[in-house]
Amino acid sequence: MISSILSKFFYSFLTLFGVVTIIFFLFNVLPGDPAQMMVDQQEDSLQMEQIKKKYGFNLPISSQYLLYINDLSPFSYHSVNHEDLSFFSQDKYFGFSLIKTSNFVLAIKFPHLRTSYQKRGKKVSKVILETLPNTIILAVSAISISVVFGLILGIISALYYNTWIDKWLQFLSTLGMSVPSFFSAILFSWFFGFLYHQTTGLNMTGSLYEMDDYGEERLIVLKNLILPAIVLGIRPIAVIIQLFRSSLLEVLSQDYIKTAYSKGLSKVEVIYRHAIKNSLNPVVTAISGWFASMLAGSVFVEYIFGWKGMGKEIVNSINTLDIPVIIGIVLTVSTLFITINIFLDFVYTLLDPKIKLIN
Repeated sequence: MISSILSKFFYSFLTLFGVVTIIFFLFNVLPGDPAQMMVDQQEDSLQMEQIKKKYGFNLPISSQYLLYINDLSPFSYHSVNHEDLSFFSQDKYFGFSLIKTSNFVLAIKFPHLRTSYQKRGKKVSKVILETLPNTIILAVSAISISVVFGLILGIISALYYNTWIDKWLQFLSTLGMSVPSFFSAILFSWFFGFLYHQTTGLNMTGSLYEMDDYGEERLIVLKNLILPAIVLGIRPIAVIIQLFRSSLLEVLSQDYIKTAYSKGLSKVEVIYRHAIKNSLNPVVTAISGWFASMLAGSVFVEYIFGWKGMGKEIVNSINTLDIPVIIGIVLTVSTLFITINIFLDFVYTLLDPKIKLIN
């Protein structure tokens, strides 16, 4: 058990290291100059030189990468005298020195995601903390809608196997998996938020929090959650219907189900007591994958609906080449994705004792 847990954490660390490496080099070799974006396209050579020195743009890409890894690492090395490393001063970290000499400092600290290029030195961690809750609320709402409707419709489809109800539900689920989320977002926003706004009362765009008419107080506007949550949940609903239907049909054909019927249990009791629990493994797998992917895949949905989450933030950051924010958000989503999957490995063992953690 312990070796399995350690193995999972080791491979998770390697995955995160690979993600950081790919994203860092990808966005640092693409055309575009973050320093130029920071001075609003003004040709000021002195200001450009100061910005490049402050943020390390004047260093070779390999040195920039090593310095970024040094920032992320819980154990980090810092030169005291090297002029190029002056912008990595220790007061930017939350931690303490282990070894300190006249030439270098060896410190233990929390990973430092640096500061935004475009938000006047705002810490990336603060940007993420401001947007992550909105994205999680959207993802949880969407997956809750998916689970409730997906399981109910999956049960109905299995019970009415090969009837017109089953065929109609299969058609709808196939259609739901085929339509891209961004197209559904545009369609729902236009239809329910614009065309029938007077009837639905829903807005085309809007986030969870909005300022009042006087601009003094933030108000929670739950109705702005309805359309993006439904749109984001359409494809997971379709997947859950298909998976749960197939799994339930397979379970219902097992001998112990026939034994349960022979003991006088009704169809509802058989499904509730025996079939549903034993049919949930593939659904749990799908839910875990979809929930984690929603944190990253909500980009277009958030942007179209104006939902102020990480998806919308990363689009804005790509447009302005705000590389620290891009890497910080990608790293956060990757960490959440890995954490969710590790957690669900243990959930599987509770749902099905025959499944053991791989040593």
